[in-house]
Amino acid sequence: MNDSFKSPWFVRGDIDGFFGLAIDNLIQFLLIAALCPIVAGIPAGFVFARILPGAAVSIVVGNLFYAWQAHRLALREKRRDVTALPYGINTVSLFAYLIFIMGPVYRETGSYDLAWKAGLLACLGSGIIEFGGAFVTDWLRRNTPRAALLATLAGIAITFISMDFAFKTFERPLLAMLPLAIILVQYFSRVRFPFGLPGGLVAVASGAALAWALGVMDTGAVAAAAAEVGFQAPRFAGGELFGMIKSEYVYRFLPIIIPMGLFNVIGSLQNLESAEAAGDRYETVAPLAVNGVGSMLAAFFGSCFPTTIYIGHPGWKGIGARTGYSIMNGVFFGVIALFGCVNLINAIVPMEAGIAIVLWIGIVIAAQAYQATPREHAPAVVVGLFPAFAAWGLNLLKQGYLGAGTTLGEQAARGIPINGFAGIPALDSGFIFTSMILAAISVFLIERRFLKACLWSCAAATLSFFGVIHSFRFQGNETLPVYGWAAGWRYAFGYLCFAVIFAAFHLWRRSNRSNRGD
Repeated sequence: MNDSFKSPWFVRGDIDGFFGLAIDNLIQFLLIAALCPIVAGIPAGFVFARILPGAAVSIVVGNLFYAWQAHRLALREKRRDVTALPYGINTVSLFAYLIFIMGPVYRETGSYDLAWKAGLLACLGSGIIEFGGAFVTDWLRRNTPRAALLATLAGIAITFISMDFAFKTFERPLLAMLPLAIILVQYFSRVRFPFGLPGGLVAVASGAALAWALGVMDTGAVAAAAAEVGFQAPRFAGGELFGMIKSEYVYRFLPIIIPMGLFNVIGSLQNLESAEAAGDRYETVAPLAVNGVGSMLAAFFGSCFPTTIYIGHPGWKGIGARTGYSIMNGVFFGVIALFGCVNLINAIVPMEAGIAIVLWIGIVIAAQAYQATPREHAPAVVVGLFPAFAAWGLNLLKQGYLGAGTTLGEQAARGIPINGFAGIPALDSGFIFTSMILAAISVFLIERRFLKACLWSCAAATLSFFGVIHSFRFQGNETLPVYGWAAGWRYAFGYLCFAVIFAAFHLWRRSNRSNRGD
């Protein structure tokens, strides 16, 4: 054993990784700053004084842990190519808690303080579920085909990451296409830039310089954002949080908190499998437990938004990021959140300067679902894409109807002229579970393991029956899940039909083997 092996904490590729992950996280911070006043009536000053510092605590702790974990793995396996798990605020939970918890509480009571506290309660609940899930999901990871775990990530990567950022790129070609060209040359062609400059740094700097040269940036916005800068220490919110535990909001919002917590657990599990497929095997318990601890810390220090392991590990690994990018990300967001610099960064560097890096990450994740699974499982990956595409398509419909001054619910009541429209929200509801289940069933059918396909179908029937997947109702411009006894009995019946057919083929094949004396 060579005890003298050393793995560096920082490498050149960490700079590229930092810019990409920082852009991704910055989007979440900007969404919080923009949406909290609009949806939940929370004043901007309160957001910068209480919520963002709380988010900084969870971001710093999580990023430092995952960097340390990666460094430890590198030393244990004597490798210098280990990449830390990316980490940040969970986008899905951010929207869910704002729209379905904090917004309704504010509209009912007129109190932004109560809306904030309800958000803290939801964040704490999610953290508890994530922490508990760390100790029971390793079995699921070991018994789920890789194609099933990666198919969901591929669907999200193609739609919510790559397609969304591709649209934004071609929406503002003057600003976004120059950085995109630089990123494509760097990562498709693997060309080394002059003086060894990181491609991500060159892309962001070029995009920012071009934006200022074209006169599309606003010096007034920079001055206004600079006036917001000032130190805000995170403050303990345990008193406010514990005061909410006895309230009726605990039971009222459990149908939202529980699925979102489970969504985060399964998503993190899939990201761990994605990291293993890229060459870095992390144990299940510690990363998921820290995920939960991060969300609980966020709640105890004033943030309403859970944190999670991010999609994208193979992308960051592919661009050369190792452990340093995670440390840099934690420190950077600790500083800008505690000093109120979020708007200032956005005023100086346009988002278009960095979105090409995130677009590339989406491409790599989608490609991995095919590259890291057996070739014969490719059809299963395709099947697993359907629910994510449905979720993305439904989101586009919601945005379109909202822009037209109407809602999805109003139009659905009139009859939306799309063939099979009802199947879109049905696939959207609990899509991260549905994607994994359909892909797993497909894998076992490809391998002619009919009994396992039957068991997965029974699991799908159970989840459907209680409304965890497929069941939905319209509320304004949103679709809400419907939970309860027999909430999705029609879908459960359909999956039981699957199970019966697969069980019949299992018995038939076993009978044939017995007759042949195999």
